[in-house]
Amino acid sequence: MLTDIPASIVIIFLLTVALTFLLFINATKNKTITSIILIIWLLLTGILSYKQVFQNTSAIPPRLMLVMAPAILFMILLLITKKGRGFTDSLDLKKLTLLHIVRIPVETILYLLASHKLIPELMTFVGRNFDIFSGITAPILYLVCFTNSQLRKRLFLLIWNFVCLALLLNIIINAFLSAPFPFQQFAFEQPNIAVLYFPFTWLPCFIVIIVLYSQLAAIRQLLKLK
Repeated sequence: MLTDIPASIVIIFLLTVALTFLLFINATKNKTITSIILIIWLLLTGILSYKQVFQNTSAIPPRLMLVMAPAILFMILLLITKKGRGFTDSLDLKKLTLLHIVRIPVETILYLLASHKLIPELMTFVGRNFDIFSGITAPILYLVCFTNSQLRKRLFLLIWNFVCLALLLNIIINAFLSAPFPFQQFAFEQPNIAVLYFPFTWLPCFIVIIVLYSQLAAIRQLLKLK
């Protein structure tokens, strides 16, 4: 665990994890089972992170990516299998749109981590990361595109989701290519090391997974609408 950073950064991050959890659960119908699955995943990845499992960066594939693989596979199954699509399509599109406000505190945390030399500047909004646009515009889209629970301006919302997906993929790629893995391409003077430590491992292992799935689920729902 990182001990040379202010406790306030850790607290803000943990609150962001909790906010992501609550916003996603609020968008689901079967809240109990979904909550149990997410809590188990948080506990598993949290314990591995606390035990410093991810700090061995010479392994191929990197341990962090290896642990994320089941979550990514599960997300894919939710999008391609019959039962998975049933769950995906049952999510509340309006609430999925609002969920993206978590990208504001995430970008704040990234900036603070960069100021403490734990991630490269290119991962922040003063570098190559423009994902804060998604967080700032999410409540605007929430208000503009929905009247009560009725969707308006479907095409506008669909375009916004595709733009936000591109911004998310941009930072994901830059984050992994900046990490001290064998395939590192950027930020050799200050690699992305924060995600290797508890609790910040939950950024890629939980927050990014939830945000990515929520974006894909929204796009799927919007493409089905006419």
